[in-house]
Amino acid sequence: MIPARHRMDSIDAAWLRMDKRVNPMVINGVWILDGRVTLAELKALVAERFLVHGRFRSVPVEEALGGAWVEDPFFDLDAQLGVARLPEGAGQRELEALVSELASSGLEPRRPPWRFILVPEYGAGSAVITRIHHCYADGISLVRVILGLTTASPDGAPPPVEPAAEAPAAGEAFTLPWLAPLLAPAVRWVGEAVAGGESLLEAGLRRLAHPEVALGEARHLAGMAREIAAILGYPDDPPTALRGRLGPRKQVAWTAPLPLAEVKTVAHALGCTVNDVLMSVVAGTLGRYLRGRRQATEGLVLRATLPVNLRRPDEPLTLGNRFGLVLLELPVGIAHPLKRLYAVHEAMQALKQSEQPPAAFLTLAVLGALPGAVQDVAMEVLTRKSSAVISNVPGPREPLYVCGQRVRQQYFWVPQTGSIGLGISVLTYADEVQFGIIADRNLIPEPHRIVDGFAAEFERLVLLTVLGAMHLKGPPQARAARARSTSRRSIASRGSTRPARS
Repeated sequence: MIPARHRMDSIDAAWLRMDKRVNPMVINGVWILDGRVTLAELKALVAERFLVHGRFRSVPVEEALGGAWVEDPFFDLDAQLGVARLPEGAGQRELEALVSELASSGLEPRRPPWRFILVPEYGAGSAVITRIHHCYADGISLVRVILGLTTASPDGAPPPVEPAAEAPAAGEAFTLPWLAPLLAPAVRWVGEAVAGGESLLEAGLRRLAHPEVALGEARHLAGMAREIAAILGYPDDPPTALRGRLGPRKQVAWTAPLPLAEVKTVAHALGCTVNDVLMSVVAGTLGRYLRGRRQATEGLVLRATLPVNLRRPDEPLTLGNRFGLVLLELPVGIAHPLKRLYAVHEAMQALKQSEQPPAAFLTLAVLGALPGAVQDVAMEVLTRKSSAVISNVPGPREPLYVCGQRVRQQYFWVPQTGSIGLGISVLTYADEVQFGIIADRNLIPEPHRIVDGFAAEFERLVLLTVLGAMHLKGPPQARAARARSTSRRSIASRGSTRPARS
């Protein structure tokens, strides 16, 4: 029997090709459970609620141009599961070391590249480590898949799982469906012409009768073209201890969660968003780490690559990668928490009005349809313009249960691409914000020197917010405006925080 074969979207093929020895394209995650789970329970759960998505029975295969999904005729669920045991009394550091060891390796290329590893005894409970190759889906989609394994109560009946949409058939993939939402004007123009039996010239003449439509479409395409040109024109990120020659070893670490309510309170009081606050805390933590490594940070701005979801909120679950990327400037050289927060706020506001996410998505999709050597060169050029990948995923507000056991904490780490050696994950779950990092061991041998700074930087911001509230009167927006104005004057008095562009 010949295995079923489906053409792979070019954007997924691009992520498949990015897999390198120093940067495996695997999304790693860990659940820490309050109670014990057996391998038989985990196997039954995966069989019933994970394998309902048929793509996870297929193996991705690289081709000269793109890739394909090939159904594994010898699929064996037992080979996709594993058990890892820690020494008696092992704690967080030992679990981090285990996850680090796994994250340093790729996945078996002859089998579907995903695995669930059970740590049956961790503290009073268990831990489950998940490893899924990025070519299957992006973080937002995989969170929905993983949530399908959970329940809202210990003995609650799980809701029915609808299979995710499969990869398109070869004929459908040839039409490049990923292009529709991004190059909608051009695709729609050609599609309407073909459907109406017109020539492209006739379609163009018809559009001339409605110049307002053509003008809007042209502006959209021109905006994306400008963004691609701007990204290519960025200078490489400055050399710091966060960049350098990568090695094959990864190290992960995580920190105690922050209360989400406190983050929201600070954001409201200062007239910013929760994301502004979190990205400012990340920038402050990186600046603190670099200064601890005796590196001057005065005026230093580093870029971070942030994934941006391009799916509609009401869109049904589909696998595959449907996200864009933005390059956020992190003012790591601003030590003052409030000044740094408003600098981040302004950078985030500018990105929200840009065409960077669809432009980056289009770029990756085109690269995935080209020969692999071309993609490798392009990715090296692009990734030199960033020092870290930061993934920020909203999770459920209520506690979840796996095999009847409460999920106390969960963390995940997205892979880094090209020459980037640092990944930072931010996940909100059960009204808490959880930070984790994954770093190249050559660059950051002691990752806890970074993760331990997240809480300290947030506490500094909380303290200044409280002190500011005692001196500034009026509603939150008015207080924020006065604080922002003070911050800007202080920054202007000592010059720009941005390095000159080459």
